[in-house]
Amino acid sequence: MNENQEKDFVAGEVLLLNKPVTWSSFDVVGKIRNVIRHTNDGNKVKVGHAGTLDPLADGLMILCTGRKTKEIETYQAQTKEYVAEITFGSTTPSYDLETQANEFFETNHITEEKLTSQLQNMLGEQEQIPPVFSAKKVNGQRVYKKARKGIAVKMKPTQINLFELELKSFSENKAIVRVLCSKGTYIRSLAYDLGKALESGAHLSALTRTKIGDFLLEDAYSISDFQDKYGQKKEEKKEEKSEDSHFW
Repeated sequence: MNENQEKDFVAGEVLLLNKPVTWSSFDVVGKIRNVIRHTNDGNKVKVGHAGTLDPLADGLMILCTGRKTKEIETYQAQTKEYVAEITFGSTTPSYDLETQANEFFETNHITEEKLTSQLQNMLGEQEQIPPVFSAKKVNGQRVYKKARKGIAVKMKPTQINLFELELKSFSENKAIVRVLCSKGTYIRSLAYDLGKALESGAHLSALTRTKIGDFLLEDAYSISDFQDKYGQKKEEKKEEKSEDSHFW
């Protein structure tokens, strides 16, 4: 990221943002769009994201502005890297911490060796069933809306590819796993499937997206840093206009 390069949000920019936990992807887009509008003299500028992150996840999001929004699908199709915390011993309806645990399981038999072996068995192209608490559409409606009302929904499997699964650590029933995967992979479903494969249960307890294609989280703006840097442009323009007015 070249911090000294002036950005032209109307012509189009590709922005890397670090989404905070609890923020929705729409929240991030709305915030950045608002900051950019102020730098553009109040004029609206197109802003879109190249792939969502669940509210309870944090990490890298790619946002495109202006004419670059036409390239969003290019970034959506790229591989994704995550660092996931998977907690064994219980499952939840949402496969993460959005909902309370509904089933409990034994975990004494789970070891690092068994975990590593099972992760290797899960590599490659395969079908994955998305969580019912997801933004997938069935009959034109987001399935999470039905799930929250307790309406049963049958999810169709989708084709995914798990390129790399690396166990970083395992302690107190929590595994830290690095995941390199294709577009459309649900890490929550991966956590659920891993628990089931180990004859136990598991849910996703934390998730950070660290990479999209060649774009890295370490190069991303925090929301506050982006606002400080580009929100300041509005104040600078005000000062320039104020100074110019003294000459007339």
